[in-house]
Amino acid sequence: MVRSRAKRETSAGGVVYRLVDGAPLFLLIRDAYHNWGFPKGHVEHNEALESAALREVEEETGLHTLTLRAPIDTIDWYFRFRGRLVHKSCHFFLMESASATTSPQREEGITACEWLTLEDALERVSYENARGVLTRAAELVPPEHGAGVAP
Repeated sequence: MVRSRAKRETSAGGVVYRLVDGAPLFLLIRDAYHNWGFPKGHVEHNEALESAALREVEEETGLHTLTLRAPIDTIDWYFRFRGRLVHKSCHFFLMESASATTSPQREEGITACEWLTLEDALERVSYENARGVLTRAAELVPPEHGAGVAP
């Protein structure tokens, strides 16, 4: 019996925050399946992970005033697509936005963008591994920005 190997895919994305009255709000997007998470997408051939993350966040959210702050974490998972096993890795980066105005990339199935407090975002995120990324991101928000993990 021959076992087929999983197809490998690499993505990059961002956990975006902005400051309101000195406290961070975090951006979540809702996909075509009504799941809440972070903007992310495929890394192009010879594209740096950081560049891919910034490009994907800009495309999916319409935000163009992003500052890359730090790498957060890499998560991976397996799923089936058209009968083929896929092993996906996604590299997340912390980004700060100077703007609150978003424009969901509807042609890619992004149906909403919302800014939420850490507590509300942790409740809204659809996937457990994404909650871990958000918790780690909140720990990386510069201390002068008043972040911190919810109790």
